[in-house]
Amino acid sequence: MAKGRIKVDEAMCKGCELCIMVCPYGLIEMADHFNAKGYKPAVLIDPDQRCTGCTLCAMMCPDAVITVYRETKIKPSPAYA
Repeated sequence: MAKGRIKVDEAMCKGCELCIMVCPYGLIEMADHFNAKGYKPAVLIDPDQRCTGCTLCAMMCPDAVITVYRETKIKPSPAYA
């Protein structure tokens, strides 16, 4: 299975919780702290590394504050004779 992770720009997050609703594994929660604008930002809680980098959270974010990183495996090219 693909592995991924997200980074939320906490300073810009408005805490709308839309990303929480679309995460298929329930890996996003609201932080315990507030950002400078007074919102609780979204944070990735993924101790078992279950995030696949599906990008649903980033696509749902109305303010585009989520960046998705996805690990890809590069297949070796076949040897040419």
